[in-house]
Amino acid sequence: MINVSKLKEGIVIDHIRAGHGYKIFLQLGLDALDDVVVLMRNVESTKMGRKDLIKIETNLDLNLDVLGLIDPDVTITYVKEGKCVQKIKLSPPKTVTGILSCKNPRCITNQEHISDVRFHLVDAKTNLYACEYCDARTRL
Repeated sequence: MINVSKLKEGIVIDHIRAGHGYKIFLQLGLDALDDVVVLMRNVESTKMGRKDLIKIETNLDLNLDVLGLIDPDVTITYVKEGKCVQKIKLSPPKTVTGILSCKNPRCITNQEHISDVRFHLVDAKTNLYACEYCDARTRL
């Protein structure tokens, strides 16, 4: 049995597909925090079978687009004084800027320095996005 203390203040990222927790941990830069961060992998779940879970003992601005790209089914819970004050259920973002890169080697974004390339959601079930310049399909 895993025993992790109850969070008094901070954020819980829950319902992460098993194996995706470390990817989220790195993409959000949680390894650079000086505060306590707990990453639990392959935790038993009635709903999912197995899942990952991240507890962050501080409040910070999370990039919800990154979370929605990696795993659109995660739940984010904000905790204050040991109680849930806000719960957010994510879905894939409709438009993403500056996170993805085009997979098409002939795309202008790979030939010239173009910052903040936008990608538009094409298929929410497969988390597939299209480049705004060449319409090439990609996912994180």
